[in-house]
Amino acid sequence: MRRYLTTLKLFWSASLAAEMEYRANFVLATGSAAATLAGALFALWALLRTDYAMNGWGFYEALIVVGVYTVLDGLQQTLLQPNRQQITGLVREGTLDFILLKPLDTQFWLSVRKVSIWGVPNVVLGAGLIVFAGLRTDPTVPAVGYLRLLVPLLLGIAILYALGYLLSTLTIWFTKMDNITYAMQALLEAGRYPVGAYPMAYRVFFTFVMPVAFMTTVPAEAMLGRAGGASVALAGAIAVLLLVGCRSFWRYALRHYTSASS
Repeated sequence: MRRYLTTLKLFWSASLAAEMEYRANFVLATGSAAATLAGALFALWALLRTDYAMNGWGFYEALIVVGVYTVLDGLQQTLLQPNRQQITGLVREGTLDFILLKPLDTQFWLSVRKVSIWGVPNVVLGAGLIVFAGLRTDPTVPAVGYLRLLVPLLLGIAILYALGYLLSTLTIWFTKMDNITYAMQALLEAGRYPVGAYPMAYRVFFTFVMPVAFMTTVPAEAMLGRAGGASVALAGAIAVLLLVGCRSFWRYALRHYTSASS
């Protein structure tokens, strides 16, 4: 474990040093993140202004969902997306062979090798929105609500990671998988607003087929005290199932990987 933590520190130090060469881009990324969030807030305000039924979700309560989505989107841009993108290139160019020879777990290497600072503004803005919306929704016990949010949020991150890695693993057979990033972005964007805002067919799909609800809506419900232990336990079961599944699928894929030298 100590060796892996030391390696992780070296990975991220090198990545951040490379990213900081373009500091002006960070300012642009911050402006872009703020503009995107403002657009999402305006769309939510316009939707609720027309008395659209969201099954009991008020404006500030729905803001918590938007905040959770923004945090997840920032984490995806910071850690998940850069590492997903490299898997396709490594397989296509045959350089995955060199990763397989390293004295480290391959999935660990491919999951944390790179880190980007461009998603940090989204994480900060999303966290700020959650705090603001929580205070406006229930200013009497905000700390309790934030604590209830943590576990479902971590489970949502695990689900997002596992789904992305499952798709990335397909590059072992289909090297032209550059659109994985757009697919994961589209999947996450479906959870930008409460699942209750969608028609029934979409609610079922985003809950039981593609577990988007467990990434954004359930953490918000937990913070508001609406999600019971069963919902959080189900989110945990889904996260564990997907993590075990993506690990098993990756090992299966490696057994069918044809290296560049063979």
